[in-house]
Amino acid sequence: MDHAHVVFTGKTDLPWLRFLRPGFRHCFVLLNDGKQWLSIDPLAAHTDVQAYAHLPPSFDLPGWLAKRGHKIVKAPLRRGHKKPAPLMLFTCVEAVKRVIGLHKTSILTPWQLYRHLTTQPI
Repeated sequence: MDHAHVVFTGKTDLPWLRFLRPGFRHCFVLLNDGKQWLSIDPLAAHTDVQAYAHLPPSFDLPGWLAKRGHKIVKAPLRRGHKKPAPLMLFTCVEAVKRVIGLHKTSILTPWQLYRHLTTQPI
């Protein structure tokens, strides 16, 4: 596995997140190991991890979500770090950054993460 798909959505049940850019109020990660899809969704109360064993590995889950209004960005998995990730407040963005191995302290919001991932070469 050399990449993940980062999913961005504007849906939130938390009133204090409404100050964030519409369409970019939450993010989570999709992984495909060639056998099945896996989602890691860091929520306020818990982190939801789901394996989609009922879907064939070839199913285009990112495409399916994109057709339903989500923004999807393919992100490289960076695994060569020698230092620990910097200490940051635990948010959906920070959780996604940890999964993909992105150690940028300047990225705090889903919109900033989206802009970073869409302007950096894969």
